[in-house]
Amino acid sequence: METKYTEIRDIILKNIPGTGNYPTAIKGVRIVRRNNPTEFLRCFYNPSCILVLQGLKQMLYGDENIVYTKGQYVVSCTDIPVSSRVAEASEDKPFVVMILELDSNIISNLLLETKLPKTEMPEDRALAIADTDSELLDAFYRLAQLLEKTEAEQQILSPMIIKEIYYRLLTGPIGGQLRLINTKGTRSHQIAQAISIIKDKYSEKLNMDEVALSVNMAPSSFYRNFKKVTQVSPLQYQKQLKLNEAQRLMLTGNYDAASAGYEVGYESPTQFSREYKKMFGNPPKADIKKLVV
Repeated sequence: METKYTEIRDIILKNIPGTGNYPTAIKGVRIVRRNNPTEFLRCFYNPSCILVLQGLKQMLYGDENIVYTKGQYVVSCTDIPVSSRVAEASEDKPFVVMILELDSNIISNLLLETKLPKTEMPEDRALAIADTDSELLDAFYRLAQLLEKTEAEQQILSPMIIKEIYYRLLTGPIGGQLRLINTKGTRSHQIAQAISIIKDKYSEKLNMDEVALSVNMAPSSFYRNFKKVTQVSPLQYQKQLKLNEAQRLMLTGNYDAASAGYEVGYESPTQFSREYKKMFGNPPKADIKKLVV
C-alpha cells in the first residue's frame, strides 16, 4: 500500500503547478496541494470523498476536533459547514489530497442495483472518517493513473472506476451513513432534501417550519435531526451559507462589502459586517485583504 500512496502522490504533484485546489479533466475529481500550514477557515464540505496522501489536516465539526492524515479518508455525505486547517505541510512534504465529488443519483441507483443489506443503527452524522483499505486505495490508484491518459481513455474508464469507488465506500466501515442519507424515506435523506431547499433559497427569508413540512417532517423532529446531521441549526446553516457566498463574491473583486451583503439577503450593512466578523474573525474588508495576500 505504501508504494501506491507514493505513486498517487507523485502523479498529483507532476500534474499541478503549485499550491492550490485544482479541478482535473476527469469530472468530479479535484486535487489539492498545500506547502504550508494554514489557519482555521470556515467553509462547506460538499458531498465528497477525500483521500489523504501526505500531510495532516485538522477539522472542527460541531463540538468535535477531528484530525486526519495519510492512510485515511473522509466522507462528507451532504453539504456541511466546518472549520478546517492544514496542520502539517512543507515545501519538501506538502499536504496532498485527492477529492472525488459524490453524485447522489449514482449512489441511489447503485443502492437499488446492489440491494446492499441495511446497516444496523448507522449514525445520522453527515461526516465520517475511516482507514483506507487496499481495495479502495487500488481504485483511487487507477483513477489517478487516468490523469495521465488520453481524453478518450478518461471518458471511457473513469465512470467505471468511480462507480467502483462508490461501491467500496458503501460497503466499507462508514458506508452505513452514506447509504442512510441516500435512501429515500430515511430521516437523513429528508434532511438532505431540506439542505437542497435552503441552498437554493439561501438569500431569502425562510420559515424553517415550512421547510420541515415540505420534506414531510414535524418541525420538532426536523430541528433535532437537522442538527444531528450538520451539527448546526437550520438558521445557523443558512447564515453560514450566506456569509460564505458573500466572502466568495468579495474575493472575485466585483463586490464590496455592502453590495455583497445585499446580494446574499442582508438588508443592513451594519448587521452584515457584525455577523461576518463573528463568523470569520475580521470585518469583511480586513478579512478579504488577508485572504488575497
